[in-house]
Amino acid sequence: MIAKLQCVVLDCADVDELSRFYQSLLGGSVNRPDPRWSLDDGWATLHTEGGFVLAFQRVADHRPPRWPDPAHPQQFHLDLSVDDLDRAQEEVLGKGAVLLDADGKRSWRVFADPAGHPFCLIRD
Repeated sequence: MIAKLQCVVLDCADVDELSRFYQSLLGGSVNRPDPRWSLDDGWATLHTEGGFVLAFQRVADHRPPRWPDPAHPQQFHLDLSVDDLDRAQEEVLGKGAVLLDADGKRSWRVFADPAGHPFCLIRD
């Protein structure tokens, strides 16, 4: 095992609206303080009662998906917690991931899976 699933992140135009929508479906608390994330107008979280976390990321000019239209694909990414970011990076690259964004100052890096879906490795 390389990582633990931290949360699923949904792209959207309005993080407050979407987090409240999912809260009305799943219960839980919106924007509960959590040292893993800083909350702002571009990021919200929903901690469900079952322990699962959904996160919502504001995207400029968000284009909603249209099922099953590939011109408007589904938009989400996984955040995966790791103990050692450098070691995890080596392992996922060895399994076919591609590094998309790495800044030595941040505690996370962005990769694409072999099919092109983005995911983040985040130092736990």
